Amino acid sequence: EIGSSGMGGLTVLERHVRTPPFVPPRAAYVSGVLHGRGGVFLPRHGRGHRLLPSEVPFRANVWGMKQLGVTHLLSVSAVGSLKEEIRPGHIVFPDQFIDRTTLRPSTFFGRGIVAHIQFGDPVCPVLTGQLCQAAEHLGIAHHRGGTYVCMEGPAFSTRAESVLYRSWGGAVIGMTNLQEARLAREAELCFATVALATDYDCWHETEAEVRVDAVLEGLAGDVQEAGGFGVDLADRVGAGGVGEPAVEAHAGVHADGIALLERPVRSGNAVHDLFVDGGADGGREAVEPLEGGLGPVMVADVAFGENVQLARRDAGADVR
Repeated sequence: EIGSSGMGGLTVLERHVRTPPFVPPRAAYVSGVLHGRGGVFLPRHGRGHRLLPSEVPFRANVWGMKQLGVTHLLSVSAVGSLKEEIRPGHIVFPDQFIDRTTLRPSTFFGRGIVAHIQFGDPVCPVLTGQLCQAAEHLGIAHHRGGTYVCMEGPAFSTRAESVLYRSWGGAVIGMTNLQEARLAREAELCFATVALATDYDCWHETEAEVRVDAVLEGLAGDVQEAGGFGVDLADRVGAGGVGEPAVEAHAGVHADGIALLERPVRSGNAVHDLFVDGGADGGREAVEPLEGGLGPVMVADVAFGENVQLARRDAGADVR
């Protein structure tokens, strides 16, 4: 889990420090056991909430989760509601995103690797379904689906912006989850957002405009619910409810949704080390992914038509 505060109920077994090929996370990964299931927690803003949303090292955070063997990533954060029916204190499980950020790296690709991912459905429907079942079991007011508008911050919206986002069909507005969703897709992690509504942003005519103290007050109550919610979800995972990320129902999560258009060359590219190893000359021989790497993504020289698909193969197989 990546979140803004602690994970209630997690029995801490170990703290991990990872040194990624990016700006490092500002806190240690905390691994432990939650109702018999292993889990990892990381406060995205660092210990003591010291990073602005634009300063969060999103790539390093997700990279470290993958290196620690995480397969399902929950992104928990406070949001403002853009709909009357989503009241402060409710939990939303968005299924779409609108990106309004401008200052953040949002991909592991680049610097020698030209690649594109399928991102039409950004969240895992299987994991989201289990989150909804956990919320129903606990009697938590929740909403399945909706669009998360991710803004740059740190300032909250103007009233005109808030009204505009409502006209676009936005359900909630926040400052963090879009990058995590996109990077999780590249890393082949099953991803879902747990959005904790704390206010009505600034569009509402009768409710107070969003303030930091109100956000923190609302978040305190939401986090208590989220703790019990995490325990219930852990029980469901233990019972096989979520399943392995390779099952067919997780369509779009895996490497068949990634199109690598150019083979990488060795130029100190961190993504190259995470995904593939093409040899010193950047040759076309694909190898097994590095231990703890980002999945079985293989690279080949392929011309792509209108329907771009991943060029991939098992080690030792020929590429056409």
